[in-house]
Amino acid sequence: MHCTLTLEGEELWLLADKALYWPARQCLLIADAHFGKASAYRSLGQPVPQGTTTANLERLDRLLAALPCAQLIFLGDFLHGPGSHASSTLSAIRAWRARNGELALTLIRGNHDKRAGDPPDDLRIEVVPEPLLMGPFALQHEPDAHPSHHVLAGHVHPVYRLCGKGRQRLRLPCFQMGKRVSLLPAFGAFTGGYAVEQDDDHRIFVIGDHRVWPIQ
Repeated sequence: MHCTLTLEGEELWLLADKALYWPARQCLLIADAHFGKASAYRSLGQPVPQGTTTANLERLDRLLAALPCAQLIFLGDFLHGPGSHASSTLSAIRAWRARNGELALTLIRGNHDKRAGDPPDDLRIEVVPEPLLMGPFALQHEPDAHPSHHVLAGHVHPVYRLCGKGRQRLRLPCFQMGKRVSLLPAFGAFTGGYAVEQDDDHRIFVIGDHRVWPIQ
């Protein structure tokens, strides 16, 4: 399930799989995949779960199977850190790339990419600095305003707090769509989140139960 909205005259789909689809460009945007984050933590002796990279890639495969997609753009933080170059992580990504050999891939360098280094050349990912200007949008990792284009960015890992009765609380990933800067949720499953609020300058679209819905 997705939520459709018009931004800067362009139709965009906010997807429940924590990604954004731009139908006119057949373009899928993903922020903060952080592939190999778990393996990077394990390399430091931390007891974290295995299989997160494979699960994230399987979710990405489902999106690509469901949508006509000519280009996939990562809005920064493709790999988590130097420890993400573990053979198990790169083998999983190479197998995914082999399944999607015709897909054009672009990575806009984020802060973690600078630490991790660029992806291996055989993955055939075009790596560019921010901003990448496409139509009315400046595609970036950092959510810094652009003088002429509406920014679509990541980095923040936005989540929204839902309050129920008593002490019931939920922190759900969300899109924060602003007047000049909009944020995508972190695509990676093994990531934290920064709580954002609804206000006059931002609309919040929460993800939960395989749906996207606006906070009123």
